[in-house]
Amino acid sequence: MLNDYLNKDTIRFAQNVGGWREAIDLVTAPLLESGSITSAYVDAITASIAAGGVYIDLGFGIALAHSRPENGVQHTGLSSLRVSPTVLLNDDPQHPIDLFLCLAATDANAHLETMRELASLLSDEQLCTQLLAAHTSAEVLAVIQKMGN
Repeated sequence: MLNDYLNKDTIRFAQNVGGWREAIDLVTAPLLESGSITSAYVDAITASIAAGGVYIDLGFGIALAHSRPENGVQHTGLSSLRVSPTVLLNDDPQHPIDLFLCLAATDANAHLETMRELASLLSDEQLCTQLLAAHTSAEVLAVIQKMGN
């Protein structure tokens, strides 16, 4: 699933992001542009984080922004945003984030499959290190391709 949705259009990089809210706007932009989500989905993610939703912090400096399908998912999609320097999720120093992912899943199966693949990627120390060291879309995609090998 990761390699079905992540591509040069959905993998982005940004310098000097003005905080977690801007990071959420930037990571959701490719999904808004493709029609995978509506602006209501972005609003739901932002509201959840603002209400203390740091549960999206997966560790390793990675956050998985998402909400419920009924909050504006039109089509399953995934996007990523690598930020430099680190952004504090919900302005909390205990949650520094370098890589934001946004998942838009139309149903529980799509959500669980993506989570399974992300867990597999993040539990592989070598692949996780390579992912966090990637500075281009091509490098990110190369890491994801290695997952199946």
